[in-house]
Amino acid sequence: QVQLVESGGGLVQAGGSLRLSCAASGSIFSINVVGWYRQAPGKQRELVARIISGGNTNYAESVKGRFTISADNAKNTVYLQMNSLKPEDTAVYYCNFELDPTGVGRWFSYWGQGTQVTVSS
Repeated sequence: QVQLVESGGGLVQAGGSLRLSCAASGSIFSINVVGWYRQAPGKQRELVARIISGGNTNYAESVKGRFTISADNAKNTVYLQMNSLKPEDTAVYYCNFELDPTGVGRWFSYWGQGTQVTVSS
């Protein structure tokens, strides 16, 4: 069984910063992809940033240069440093781990519970 616990959301003024954390625990043999997604009211969930096995990172165009994703492999934790926040960044942010929980080489996707980020203008 795998659990993801997120922390770090909150209310911030435009131009401010927040750092999200997501720690995975339980049966984890290997991790393929870690990432952050967000969902604003009335919109579909979208990719914000992710790290693919090997270290390559992908960012949504809207956050490039402002957000930075990083990971601590020893702690099975992924972070999202968000700077220069804008009101349009307001959303529920979800972490996602694609990992092998059994050691047989099959990947499964796990989601955090979501954390609200609200940016006021």
